[in-house]
Amino acid sequence: MNNSINGKRKLKILFVSTSYPSDEKDWRGRFTANLVTALSLHGDLGLDIWAPPGKRPNNVGDATLPAEKIWMKKMVSKGGIAHILRTRGLLAADVICLLLLKLRHVYRRSSDSDILHINWLQNALPLWGNRKPAIIVVLGSDYKLLQLKGMPQILRLILRKRKCIISPNAGWMSPRLNELFGDLAEIRPISFGVDQRWFEITRNAIANTASPWIVVSRVTPQKIGPLFEWGKGLFGKKHQLHLIGPMQKDMVIPDWVQYHGSASPDELCKKWFPDSAGLITLSQHDEGRPQVVLEAMASGLPVVASDVPAHLDVIRHQHTGWIATSAIEFKEAITSLCNVETNNTIGNEARRWTKENIGTWHDCASRYIQAYYDLLEVNK
Repeated sequence: MNNSINGKRKLKILFVSTSYPSDEKDWRGRFTANLVTALSLHGDLGLDIWAPPGKRPNNVGDATLPAEKIWMKKMVSKGGIAHILRTRGLLAADVICLLLLKLRHVYRRSSDSDILHINWLQNALPLWGNRKPAIIVVLGSDYKLLQLKGMPQILRLILRKRKCIISPNAGWMSPRLNELFGDLAEIRPISFGVDQRWFEITRNAIANTASPWIVVSRVTPQKIGPLFEWGKGLFGKKHQLHLIGPMQKDMVIPDWVQYHGSASPDELCKKWFPDSAGLITLSQHDEGRPQVVLEAMASGLPVVASDVPAHLDVIRHQHTGWIATSAIEFKEAITSLCNVETNNTIGNEARRWTKENIGTWHDCASRYIQAYYDLLEVNK
């Protein structure tokens, strides 16, 4: 590969994602919008995006045809492709086939792209037939696809056709990906960033006797986990528990939980995070590295979390957060973190760790841009 791209013209990137926020209040695909915005600020990139409709930066091209926007808007209104798969299983085959067909078309008509930046393994399946270098971002929910019979073999056939970086957004996924694809592609974990405003939050002093705690999550049994069971008797008048997030599957919410529905990032940043004692996530859901956990840690909020790989990847027990594996440990976490000194110590260490190891979306964009140039074997 010669150096004609470097210094003579912009590097042309096709960015593909099946999740994108429709407006500022939409929580879905917020990370996609943040990353696209950060990438758009680098003048050496020409960025086109194929994604559901939503506000794009002015200097980003839209690779999505009108008919595709209409179709994806309908898909998003049903909860998005991941939600459709979880709820419909094999009955979602029609949606999956349509998605793959549409992706096949966009890859073919974007033949002038230098690099394909593809979110989620399933969105790489229609790459068959071209040899474009690609970054395939693994986000956790698609990591589970590797359990499907024949899926690793299909992906290997696709990887043989191109130079590729498989980029999990958390290091805990790397060993399995290396085992399956390390001979065909580089496995390079690339952490997502955190918006600078979370680092700038000033927390208000908590009270030992009345500490409000927050859960920011889609409301599904897997995402809620054992919260209602473990929290019974622990929360109420003394320790308030506020649940924030969209109801995606009907659940009975106990009367000692204050449920508020969805909240925008601005509301979380200005209203909820500064006054909270900490964030709770007892999720059992498959995910790479939960963005809300990173945002809480960047804000100096202690996080009490379940012991799933996504949480263990960022939380050092009683140092940058608290891991709870039982109701007894959960009670111990809440009790300990209601101590002002303990709360501040762990919160400050969480913020320091996040700043040093995760950084901002600008830092994240720089990591991806380096990967682009590495794929093309030119100097940045």
